[in-house]
Amino acid sequence: MTKSGLIGRAILASRSPWLHEQEARAQGFELSYTLFDFDDRGWEDAVLPDLLARLRDEGYAGANVTYPFKQAVIPHLDALADSAQAVGAVNTIAIRDGRLTGHNTDMIGFGDSLRAGLPDATLDRVLQLGAGGAGAAVATALLTAGVGRLELCDVDAGRASALAMTLRQRFAADVVVRAASDHDTVAIDGIVNASPVGMMSKPGMPISTQHLQPRHWVADIVYFPQETELLRTARALGCATLDGSGMVVRQAAAAFEIITGRAANVARMAESFDKRA
Repeated sequence: MTKSGLIGRAILASRSPWLHEQEARAQGFELSYTLFDFDDRGWEDAVLPDLLARLRDEGYAGANVTYPFKQAVIPHLDALADSAQAVGAVNTIAIRDGRLTGHNTDMIGFGDSLRAGLPDATLDRVLQLGAGGAGAAVATALLTAGVGRLELCDVDAGRASALAMTLRQRFAADVVVRAASDHDTVAIDGIVNASPVGMMSKPGMPISTQHLQPRHWVADIVYFPQETELLRTARALGCATLDGSGMVVRQAAAAFEIITGRAANVARMAESFDKRA
């Protein structure tokens, strides 16, 4: 039995156990995928290093990491793969011979989803809401995709500034930081929500309706609910939209391979996701 899981908060509605366990079953082996929900278990953040040690000692092959631990987990790992170093965040941990190595599959997950779901999106100027662990991966994917000017907005101005500086150094790109209250979209082509606002546990809109225009394309990395209030509002206005399902399936497929050592069938995992929608 291969053992894996997900570390985060407010994750009991996650479809990751279904996705990973169904893919393993389709490939002819058994995999158990446990949710380590810090909210549900009443754990403080300080439990994180002890949990990682427990997974190592109990023979887990690895685990996924989500909000709010994608950056907090880094000091407790033995090594970082190139993907995690590039992004500065970890969403997948491989455990081999007692060593924990952090990877990031969010970047490729969002990038592939954007190309498939919004192939004609104009990328001259994009506003990204959220600069945390997922936001770092999304921003990296956007610049890799050719975004001309990336404007970051986060409730934590210091976090947004740090991410902007890292991105400028890596890409020599036009990356600017906006105040959390500045959602002017007059010159914006696309809007990406990379914040947790819109999740079942954090309902609401990360940007007010008045800033959305039919000419905008709008993407949301939140996948539960699949249609967030932001996407529902944007679609009603005539915006092209992209939900978080493509990103979660593609990052899950990459994570499955990192954890189990077996390549996943992306199309089959997408079908599994739809069955649980």
